Amino acid sequence: MNYKQLTFEQRYSIELMLKAKISKKEIIKSLCINESTFYRELKRNSKPRTYSAKHAQKLADERKKEGHYKTIFSTEMKKIIKEKMIKFQWSPEQIVGWCKLKAIQMVSHERIYQYVWQDKRQGGLLYKELRTGQKKYKKRYGSKSNRGQIPDKVSIEKRPKIVELKERVGDLESDLIIGKDHKGALLTIVDRYSSFLWIENVTGKKADMITKMTINTLAPHKKWVRTITNDNGKEFAGHKKIAEKLNCDVYFAHPYSSWERGLNEYTNKLIRQYFPKNEHLDNVKQKDIFETVNKLNNRPRKKLGYRTPKEVFYQFINQNQKLALGT
Repeated sequence: MNYKQLTFEQRYSIELMLKAKISKKEIIKSLCINESTFYRELKRNSKPRTYSAKHAQKLADERKKEGHYKTIFSTEMKKIIKEKMIKFQWSPEQIVGWCKLKAIQMVSHERIYQYVWQDKRQGGLLYKELRTGQKKYKKRYGSKSNRGQIPDKVSIEKRPKIVELKERVGDLESDLIIGKDHKGALLTIVDRYSSFLWIENVTGKKADMITKMTINTLAPHKKWVRTITNDNGKEFAGHKKIAEKLNCDVYFAHPYSSWERGLNEYTNKLIRQYFPKNEHLDNVKQKDIFETVNKLNNRPRKKLGYRTPKEVFYQFINQNQKLALGT
C-alpha cells in the first residue's frame, strides 16, 4: 500500500483539531487525506497520550534518513551555521536543507544540534537562537465570543475547492496579532501557496483601519489576489469593501476553527519570536517589522523544498507573466 507522507502544516492542523475535540472523521474530511494515512500517522508518530505536530515531524524525518555518511565538520560549515542562526534565526534543519539545495557540503542537522549544545557547555550563546527555546504559544479553545456579528460574511464552506490544493499564488489568510493589554496590533497576511508574508502595524482594531491597511498592503499585488480567508474578528467587518477594491473573494473561517487557517496560525507563532506575547505593540518600529518580514520571507522552508517564500512567490508570478505574454 502506498503511504502518502503528511506535511508539517497538515500535522499542525491535526494537532489543533484534536485539541479542539474534532472527530477523527471530520479531521480526515477537512484535510482531504486517506483514512489509512491518518490512522497510521497517529499510530506511528503520537506521544503516549497526546499528538504533537513537532514530535510527529521529528519522528517522520528520522525514518526518512538513509545512506548518511560522516562528513568532516569544517570551519567553513561552522561559519555558515553561526551566520544563518544568529543573523536569520534559521533552524538546523533549514540550514541543512538550504545547503543541499545549493550543493553546499554540510553535516546533518543532528550534528549541528550537538555543536550548538557543545557551544552552550563552553559558555556560548548559540542555543538561544533555537526557536524551541521560545515560550510555548497556547491557543485557547471554546471560550465565549464577544466579537459581535459580521454582516454578509461568506463562510469558508463556499470557498472554491482549488484553494485547498495550494497550487497558485493569491489565496491568502489574514489575522491580527494583539499586543499585551490590547495595546497595538499587527495585521498578518500570508499566501497559502508560497508562505509569502506581509505584516503591517495597526494602532487599533477598528474595522475601517484594518480594511484600509489590507487594501493598501495588497494593492501592488492586486492582479494576483484571488481569495482571502479571515479570522472571525469583527475587525474584518469591512470585507465587502476589500473584495470590491481588490477584485477578490473574501471568506470567513468557522469560529474557534483555527486549523482552517493553519498556515496563518503557524506563521503567527513564528512572528511571536520577534514580537513576544508579553509585549505591547503600539510602539513597534517599522524597521523591526521590515526586518522580521525579510527574515521570514527569506527563510528556507522544508515544504517548499528548502526554497524561500520569496523565491517561490516571485517565481510563480514571473512564470505566469511570461505565459501571459506568450514568451
